[in-house]
Amino acid sequence: SSFPVVTVEDWVDTQARLADQLGIERWAAVVGGSLGGMQALQWTLQYPERVRHSLVIAAAPNLTAENIAFNEVARQAILTDPAYALGSRPVIGLRLARMLGHITYLSDDQMAVKFGRKRRPGSGQFGFEVEFEVESYLNYQGDKFAEWFDADTYLRMTRALDYFDPAAAAGGSLMAALARARARFLVVSFSTDWRFSPARSREIVDALVHNGQDVAYAEIKSVHGHDSFLMPDRHYHDIVRAYLDNVRL
Repeated sequence: SSFPVVTVEDWVDTQARLADQLGIERWAAVVGGSLGGMQALQWTLQYPERVRHSLVIAAAPNLTAENIAFNEVARQAILTDPAYALGSRPVIGLRLARMLGHITYLSDDQMAVKFGRKRRPGSGQFGFEVEFEVESYLNYQGDKFAEWFDADTYLRMTRALDYFDPAAAAGGSLMAALARARARFLVVSFSTDWRFSPARSREIVDALVHNGQDVAYAEIKSVHGHDSFLMPDRHYHDIVRAYLDNVRL
């Protein structure tokens, strides 16, 4: 718990130091989704001469107020768990944080198809036990997550997301911030991703286009919400493959 708060910039610096130790002077491509996409973008700004291609997937140039709010509720679930204050594993807080977060990773359409209003066998007692299938699913995800994920890591990862905002150092101008990048870009978004919506990816694309920089963009139809970038979607994989097959690495 005494480990300092870190930023995306810090992570990129540590990755660059590791690359130095491995004797890697330049990356053919850096690829990331979500928070990883932010790192792929940040690499082009901190070390512009060391990246030839950046694949920024299901990401955003910064978090919206709504996203920061979701992160704060999840953190408070952990920080207010009595076990955390005592230095023990905050199982209840981690469960709640994961349940909340997982809702934001899915789309309404996906949840409707997968669960709808289906109830578990023997339900209908008009109480507060788990009755709906979607409740059962969220509880399962929360239990599983709390078994293995570290609470302090969760706190710091969400804070790193909150702080990421490359435009802030350029007077609020994303165009000015991205002007230093020398990489070519592939930006990918997903139609039902409401946490990092396609509009947020297009902000990155628009800034690059305005600067005359090389960027390709794809918005992929998917029912999986933000989790789409983790799914074995053939169209998505074909786009990434085609980009890498048809550019000079």
